[in-house]
Formats: sequence, structure tokens, C-alpha cells
Amino acid sequence: MKICIIGAGITGLTVGKLLAKKYDVTIYEKESAIGGIARTKNINGATYHIIGGHCLNSKNKNVMDFIFNEVLSVEDWHKVQRAAKINLDDNFISYPIEFSIKEIAKFDENLAFNITKDFLSSKDNDTDNLADWFKEKFGDTLANEYFIPYNKKIWQMEPSKMSHLWIEGKLPLPNKKEFFKALIEEYKDTMPHITFFYPNSNNQNTFIEALGSGLNIVTDFSVTKIEKIENKWLINDRYEYNIIINTSPLDLLPSIICNAPQIIKEAAKKLKYNKVTNVLWKTKPIDFTWSYYPSEDTIFHRHIHIGNFFNPKQNYTITESMGEHSYEEMVGYGEKFDYLLEPLEYNVSDYAYVVYDQNYNEATTKIKKYLEEINLYSIGRFGEWEYYNMDICMESAMKLADKINGLDS
Repeated sequence: MKICIIGAGITGLTVGKLLAKKYDVTIYEKESAIGGIARTKNINGATYHIIGGHCLNSKNKNVMDFIFNEVLSVEDWHKVQRAAKINLDDNFISYPIEFSIKEIAKFDENLAFNITKDFLSSKDNDTDNLADWFKEKFGDTLANEYFIPYNKKIWQMEPSKMSHLWIEGKLPLPNKKEFFKALIEEYKDTMPHITFFYPNSNNQNTFIEALGSGLNIVTDFSVTKIEKIENKWLINDRYEYNIIINTSPLDLLPSIICNAPQIIKEAAKKLKYNKVTNVLWKTKPIDFTWSYYPSEDTIFHRHIHIGNFFNPKQNYTITESMGEHSYEEMVGYGEKFDYLLEPLEYNVSDYAYVVYDQNYNEATTKIKKYLEEINLYSIGRFGEWEYYNMDICMESAMKLADKINGLDS
């Protein structure tokens, strides 16, 4: 059986590696290098993540076993302790914020009191948008001081106009007893990504290249036409396959499928995504791995202290802002931070984050139902149009590989 995979990002490489054990698999990648948005650049010996700060951990044992046993041995990784901070009123407090009320009280007792009062009296009622969801889960004060302004920054739209359905599993959701315990005891973060793995080479590309090793990957190849002829698929009027697996953006897919209904093409046009702009900096030493900025005083929503992912540590940080910004604007805002010493590289992405606006559910449901009807698989962050971390992309790929392997059993 011949299988075509569109896209050689983490999802495409994972499903390809699993299926190539049994089938004739070809992966088509439009870029000249594999890895998708997880791909990094080397800038004067420093690893530059041009879209986000990708790191690896998973609560799914099967994912970690696959990585360590079949891709890159555990001996080729080092473990990093997550040290994330939130800058609130020019004070750094520990992430997650709802467990750091004692830290807030040191510089603003009234704010800490109001957060506590609101959180303990929150009702957790059902809601239909993200802004109200934050208020119901965390209380008005914490929602208005942190969650709503920060999410407005990263999604580039009002949270009141967004769906909240995507957020499960993305945030720690403490109950009132846990919140209270953090007020009287020292809180210990137990999130799955409190520690994560990074390659000993200090470059994420080591993992990407290992994931793609041995696979039939055709780079610099754009899939521009997909046609179903009887029980076979034809790619670009030339290459024939039994199965197609798409990992490319869902909003573009219907436009290259022959005879896709207009209603599906219109649904695809309603899908929204954000680009991201970032700059790699040489810095003074800093102790964090990430720092988050909800304030409107800076265009950055976070700093990724990528040098602290490395072993030994190095003094590099990536400043990140949603949308398209000029080099001059990014550097201008960066120069307001005294620990940022020298800008080294600049990048504006294409696809970075899918947006969960109020058209999201209806549009994605229509498209996915259509793809299911024609037996075309679409998986991964952009293939499913979901805010997936790297490990969840791999999990999605593993589930589909199991399904396809089961077709022959």
C-alpha cells in the first residue's frame, strides 16, 4: 500500500516513521528542510527557534517511549527545570499566577486580597466565550489583571469574541482547596511540563533529523492538486496513492482538492491564524526559562530564555510578539529591557497559532466531516486546526498510525 504524507513537520515525520515500517510512504515538504515550525536556525553558534520555544515532555508514556526507543536515545537528551515567571506591575512572580498570591501580596496587598476574595467566591458557571470563562474559573480580579489582557495580546482579538473550548489541558485549573493550600503552604508545580527534555547537542534539529532519518522525504515539493479517481488518490496529476495524510494548514486544503464543495471552501476561508515575530538576543544572565508580559506597555507577550534550555547554559533570549512587526519596532521595544544586550537575528513567521474565534467550531466541524466522508486524513496542529504542543502532535500521529495499521489486520 502506498501512502502520501503532506508536510514534514513533527506530525508528518512521526506518522511517517511509524507507517514506513509496513508501507511504501512518501512525505512531501514544500520547504527545503524538514521540521515545520519546530525547525531552528544556527546563528553564530546559538540555536534560534524562529517560531516559539519548542521543548519536549509528555504525560503519555507511549510518546516518550517512542522518542527514546525509536528516534533519539534518552542518553542524547538532558532534562531542564521549567522556571516560568509573570511580570505583573514590574514584579516577577511565579507561574502559574493563581498559586503565587503570597508573592503578589509582597508588593500589593489589596490586589492579593481581591484576587483571593474573587477566586474563592467564583461560581464556575457555564459560559460561551473566553473572557467570561476566565472570570468564572478565576474570579474577576485575576481575569482582568492577567488572563484577559495576556490572551488579548497572544490572540490579537478580544477574548470575549473567542471560544473557550480549546483551553482544557492548556492551563492548570486549581480548585478552591488547592488555591487555599497555596496561600498557607509552599506551592509545588506539578504540571506535566514542569521539567522538559532538550537535546544534548543544544539544538532541536538533532531530534528533527533523527525523526526523519531513513524516510523517503521529497523537499521543495508543493502539493497543488489532490484528485480521487475510483479508489486511488492522484497528487499533482502524476503520483498515485492509496492513502493521503495531510498535516498542512486546514484552511488551504479544500482549495487543492478537486471538486471540493463550495460550502467547504467557504468554511475554510473562515479559519483564522496568527503570525509571530521574534528576535534572538545576546543577554546578561537570567534565571528563568520563560517570562510572560500581560502589560500593554510592551508589544512582547513573552521572552523565551532559550539559553537556559542549553547545557551548559548560555546567555540568549528570544523576544516574541504576535503579528507582523518590523525589525526596528522589535529592537526598539527590546532596548527597553536592560538585560537584552544585542539583537542577533529577526524573523516573521507565516502560520504560528490557530485562532479560536466564534466561527471556529462550525467551520472546523464542516471541513472535518467532509474529509472523513472522502477518507482523507488530516492531523496535527494545522491539519486539525488545534493548538497542539509538539507531544500532542506526536500523539495524534501515533493514533492515526495505529488506525491505518489496523486496516490490514
